Amino acid sequence: MNKQPDPAPVEPANVDLGRRHALQAGGLAIAFLWLGTGGTASAMISARRQAGDGAAAQADGNPSFAPNAFIRIDTSGKVRLVMPSAEMGQSIYTGCSMLLAEELGVGLDQITVEHSPPSDELYGIPLLGGQITGGSTSTRATWQVLREAGAVARSMLVSAAAAQWHVDPASCTVDRGTVHHVASGRSLGFGALATAAGKLPMPDKVQLTDPKDFKLIGKPMRRVDAVDKIKGATQFGIDVQVPGMKVATVMACPTFGGKLASLDDKAARALPGVIEVLRLDNAVAVVGEHFWAAKQGLHALNIHWDRGENANLTTQQLRDGLADAARHGKGIPARNDGDQPQGTLVQSEYRSPMLAHATMEPMNATVHVTPDQCEIWVGTQVPARAQQEAAKITGLPLDKVIVHNQYLGGGFGRRLETDWVEQAVAFAKQVPYPLKVVWTREEDIRHDRMRPMYHDVISAVVDADGKPVWYGYRTSGSSVLARFAPAAMGKDGMDSDAVECVAEIPYDIPKGKVEWIRHDMPTGLVTGWWRGVGPTHNLFVVESFIDELAHRAKQDPLAYRRALLQKSPRALGVLNLAAEKIGWGAQPLPARTGRGIAVAEPFGSHVCAIVEAEVTPQGEVRLRRVVVGIDVGIAVNTSSIEAQVQGGLIFGLSAAMYSGLSIKDGAIEQGNFNDYRVLRINESPLVEVHRVINAEPPGGLGEVGTAIAAPALANAIFAATGVRLYQLPVDRALLVQSPDALKSVAAASTDTGRVPA
Repeated sequence: MNKQPDPAPVEPANVDLGRRHALQAGGLAIAFLWLGTGGTASAMISARRQAGDGAAAQADGNPSFAPNAFIRIDTSGKVRLVMPSAEMGQSIYTGCSMLLAEELGVGLDQITVEHSPPSDELYGIPLLGGQITGGSTSTRATWQVLREAGAVARSMLVSAAAAQWHVDPASCTVDRGTVHHVASGRSLGFGALATAAGKLPMPDKVQLTDPKDFKLIGKPMRRVDAVDKIKGATQFGIDVQVPGMKVATVMACPTFGGKLASLDDKAARALPGVIEVLRLDNAVAVVGEHFWAAKQGLHALNIHWDRGENANLTTQQLRDGLADAARHGKGIPARNDGDQPQGTLVQSEYRSPMLAHATMEPMNATVHVTPDQCEIWVGTQVPARAQQEAAKITGLPLDKVIVHNQYLGGGFGRRLETDWVEQAVAFAKQVPYPLKVVWTREEDIRHDRMRPMYHDVISAVVDADGKPVWYGYRTSGSSVLARFAPAAMGKDGMDSDAVECVAEIPYDIPKGKVEWIRHDMPTGLVTGWWRGVGPTHNLFVVESFIDELAHRAKQDPLAYRRALLQKSPRALGVLNLAAEKIGWGAQPLPARTGRGIAVAEPFGSHVCAIVEAEVTPQGEVRLRRVVVGIDVGIAVNTSSIEAQVQGGLIFGLSAAMYSGLSIKDGAIEQGNFNDYRVLRINESPLVEVHRVINAEPPGGLGEVGTAIAAPALANAIFAATGVRLYQLPVDRALLVQSPDALKSVAAASTDTGRVPA
């Protein structure tokens, strides 16, 4: 590991609770005002008491001590953290518990974590403008606030003890939920002090722990939910059981924007366990005593669909439209440093496919609608938005819609949407009992809110040494932001996510012109955020092209990047760290084996991934090793850093290797993991994560590995074969060494009955 000497302090020791904290944006790229019925960014996620705190505490059992929206302490001394973010595998419940415990003066084992109720006002993230978990913002948004919240509570508890003992609060200490007065040998637990502390005024200022004195932050800690997950005790949305509940599964019209024309349900109703058949204008659901009965009933339906205006839509039509827009459309400028200079122009075009989220837990929601209430059990990244949409469908007041958020079996941006919750509410309105609606994997993939496809034209003017002096970028794709949060669009119509990590790059290229050409999909084909958002496709293009320029200049791709990163010390630091750890250039690699570099600064962090891959003569790619250098600033939980980078890389490498959605006759062709592949355990490489240690504020993490995976892989494949990949997923036909290689496979298959590994 590299360690930077004499780090600067993170923040002053005394914190004025009246100030708001400016946080560096990234990921979704903007701080916007939420469009729902909640509060605005200026009123959200505060360590101080807010207008809604009293009602929230009362709904939470009216604990003795609730100094803000996040902390609950009753007379037993139990400390509860009400989490502003959802837990979907990124270990944010552990990280936030560490932030709170560090300042409150308790052990990590003494905190119980609870899902927060829907409230933009109390739990909204300023970076995203609402109660949203996404964009790798959770740690950045809570780093200061939860530490302040813990310090506020500690100060009030100490003051309560000092008043009882008639001593100076400064003479008291706190350890594992107990206030001590060493001079007199007295001590009181938080439970005994909770009622008195709850009556005290909020302190104007609090003292935060100096980073050099951290006991928890920066240490490798076991996840707070690890034991329950190992035991199978953690309740995800799909695990919910409600008395009297029935189970339904769904089939929607396979084409985008299609409708239900007619339905014959006699055969389904005759099956054992089938209770009811429900209809919406574009979908049907079969209700059963259990999921299998519902699924069997669904397959027994005789459905006729009105396939609508997209009945003949194909992938090629979408690709052609994007390509034409990228080449000839009028762009909205994200950066323009002047006209393209004279010189040698290098230009390439790249294509990225639509992608599904394919979370391990398919879409599901349990809903009970009565005349005066709607109760929802669901795992969502946007609980307040889910509540708002359910209120619209049921016609109930917002406070009569109760959302019980659950652990998420993966989100990846899919659970930023509410379409499946809205559908479940619409079906549940038709029955008197609680209804659990579960999508099959096929429904999940074919009716996803897909990551948009893109077409990108990238160019550079290079000098005599092959160094770029200007770069141009024209990216064409649909806008998720325009649908999800239209008020966040730029005044000129710019979607900042579309140009994330390309409008600003770490390389020292004096001038550039970056444009986005909006090209939305046909009506009914709705695109959504996907893990890594804009950077996933932009970095594939930019880092592949930088590699292309290095090859054209006949320079080592490591040396080429180093020369361009002299003004970006943190990016250069992760590049050098990864190169050192993998032993770049130390010894020759085997034939058809190569290493690929990718460097970037997504989500407020800095990362370099080097992939080592072998390509067989038959075109199969074998991932041998990945080494990552990462700089996320202060690490809250070092164990989470390694886990998140590894998981993100596997997710991103899976997409680059195998994933892509195609459309035929207006419908998605893929439906399960047999034709929407992910890396299997025997295909997964060894991933080493090495961290730059410094005292910078925390950056984002959950999507960093995903964003950097594809270009590092593509560059490794080029190093191994000399074949540059201009589109994803990897086309193995391009990588076959010779026709004889395929003949040998065919012969082996004929002789042995199987293709050799």
